[in-house]
Amino acid sequence: MNMSAGTSGRVLHTVAEMVEATGAAVRGTPRDVTGISIDSRTLVPGDAFFAITGENSDGHAYAEKAIGAGAALAVVARDKADAFPEGAPLLVVDDVLAALTDVARAARARSTAQIVAVTGSVGKTTTKEALRIALGADGETHASAASYNNHWGVPLSLARFPREARYGVFEIGMNHPGEITPLVRLVRPHVAIVTTVEPVHIAQFASIEEIADAKAEIFDGVEPGGAAVLNLDNPLFERLKAAAEARGISHIVSFGEAGGADVRLKDAALKSYCSVAVADVMGTPVTFKVGMPGRHIVQNMLAVLAAARLADADMALAALALSHLKPPPGRGVPLQLQLKSGQATLLDESYNANPASMRAALDVLSRTPVGPRGRRIAVLGDMLELGPDGEAHHAGLAEAIVAAKIDQVYCCGPQMHALWQALPSDRRGGYAIHATHLEPMVAAAIRAGDTLMVKGSNGSRMGPLVKKLAERFRAGEDALLEG
Repeated sequence: MNMSAGTSGRVLHTVAEMVEATGAAVRGTPRDVTGISIDSRTLVPGDAFFAITGENSDGHAYAEKAIGAGAALAVVARDKADAFPEGAPLLVVDDVLAALTDVARAARARSTAQIVAVTGSVGKTTTKEALRIALGADGETHASAASYNNHWGVPLSLARFPREARYGVFEIGMNHPGEITPLVRLVRPHVAIVTTVEPVHIAQFASIEEIADAKAEIFDGVEPGGAAVLNLDNPLFERLKAAAEARGISHIVSFGEAGGADVRLKDAALKSYCSVAVADVMGTPVTFKVGMPGRHIVQNMLAVLAAARLADADMALAALALSHLKPPPGRGVPLQLQLKSGQATLLDESYNANPASMRAALDVLSRTPVGPRGRRIAVLGDMLELGPDGEAHHAGLAEAIVAAKIDQVYCCGPQMHALWQALPSDRRGGYAIHATHLEPMVAAAIRAGDTLMVKGSNGSRMGPLVKKLAERFRAGEDALLEG
């Protein structure tokens, strides 16, 4: 994971700007910086290295290595500064993470860009990436890297915001109340998107309405005159709309299939590895192709087009660019498996899982082709953080599996046992308590022509299972399917 982001030799922040933002004391001869890093392993010469102390490591232990690798300066805590050699290029502060936040605030203050913030129970990262591509077709666009959406990821992404950028896109996540407000007040978006509200992280909340209220914190930082983009098809739409209006946001833009949506899906052809759709975007007909499969992806592209319109971007360029969207790692990337008798396809959905994304992935699997005599196989791990109703959420997937005509299901994890018991006997492929025990069962069952989909929460260890299957049935350098 790259935690350094340079700006092609352009000065990102001068030393004077950083000192003014942070109130830092200067030691040695620091240079103006072209990027920001919190990881010495991926640092690029010219970066500022912020020695952040995390749960498992202290960046101060790597600051000298960073300087040796060409860092323009290191931002270090006052109580640890004296451990560095005399002449080391340092900015000395009381709190390194607070200093990163100060630099982020300064980067936002100088920007004249149109800024979009994205939150939601499902689809944040994909929507953020689609916005990066769509807005990037019209002008320089800066977006959060990976899923940098928490208390350090948002400041890091914002601190990397080039002054020349025309658009900015920031993903904001949460798993407890009060987490979004300070982050969105830092970002200060002109457009705030809530993709949807679903029972994700519900173990931390008393109800799905509380989740909606936590997502609604994104409205706390919207700039005066800004807009909220909300999913009309979601049952929590009215609650979110009321929350936005209570915070003084009068420009509410709805998206979805429902009649009356400001950005309405009129038609969609859902293909195996892409989709083509026609939408009415605030009175303008727009046809677009998106380079990822699934109705849920098309739905989120409606929010992207709404934001592009609100940001006054070129709609034709934005719609055309969506064809370049590809699934990120663990979010539906298709892999070829080479068997003695032919090939099978594996859809890697192992990044994470919740009831809504699980149903969406099963729907995509139902539309993915199989070879002659091939079967559709779902390999599913536990969905975590679902609270006391967790087993019911797992068992409830049986209906979606039957509807999607999935031929066989392999389950692992204590909660997935509820689904295993709910499945019709002819759909049961195998069950194991751990992913390591499930992998040989799945490997033994795969036949040429099969299409498998592997999905589960990160803690269910489905990612390593995918890696093991890919290594066992390595298909060579063309393992990534184009489509």
